[in-house]
Formats: sequence, structure tokens, C-alpha cells
Amino acid sequence: MLETDVGAREVTSVGKYLVMIYDDEAKWDAAEESVMEQNHKNHQAFAEANGAALRGGGQLDGSTTATSIRSDGNGGYVVTDGTFAETKEVMGGYYIIEAADLDEALAIAKQVPSPMGGVEVRPLVNGG
Repeated sequence: MLETDVGAREVTSVGKYLVMIYDDEAKWDAAEESVMEQNHKNHQAFAEANGAALRGGGQLDGSTTATSIRSDGNGGYVVTDGTFAETKEVMGGYYIIEAADLDEALAIAKQVPSPMGGVEVRPLVNGG
């Protein structure tokens, strides 16, 4: 069992992991079409090579299409256009994978194409 600041949560060694793909949108905007086409092919190859572990995934539209919702602290909400924080890299896509343990999840995540950024891996609580 993993102890966290919000209480005890069970995290099993066999489970699902979220692989978040972060990219620099400015670099993609400046990239030639051939770079985008090759990246698409690389994702297809990743999916073919890791199909047994994949449980889902998708590409997100650009951060300019994001809408953020935050509690106003009084029972209501504040809805704004854009992401929560202005950062150089934004989440551009994700995969949900199933792996025997974190080491296997990291081995799979290292294969995710992300030429303009990187990936982050987190276990889904209680198996997702």
C-alpha cells in the first residue's frame, strides 16, 4: 500500500498506467509536414509493437482549444479558455497501458514517440 498526503491508496504492481505525452507546440508549428507525417508513422509503429499492452490512447487538439474549470471556493466554478498554466510544453496525447510493474511500464513508455518533448508515466489508482 502506498501512503500519500490524501490518505492510503492501494497501488498494485500489475495494473494500468497513464503515459502522458508532452510536446512543445511552437516546435510542431514550425515543423515541416514531413516531420509530422513521420511522427504519425512512428506512433503507428509504436501501437503495432505494443498492441498487447495498449488499453487506449489518443491525440489531443492544440492547447488553444482547451477550457479550464476551477472551483471558485464558494460552490461555483470559474470557466476560462486555455490551459491551467502557461508552459512551454503541453499535453498533446496519451496512452493507457497495462504492465506487470512500473519497470515494464517505463520500458514501454520509453518507446513512445515524442520528438518535441517527453512523456510522463503514472499508475492509475486501484487499477483504473
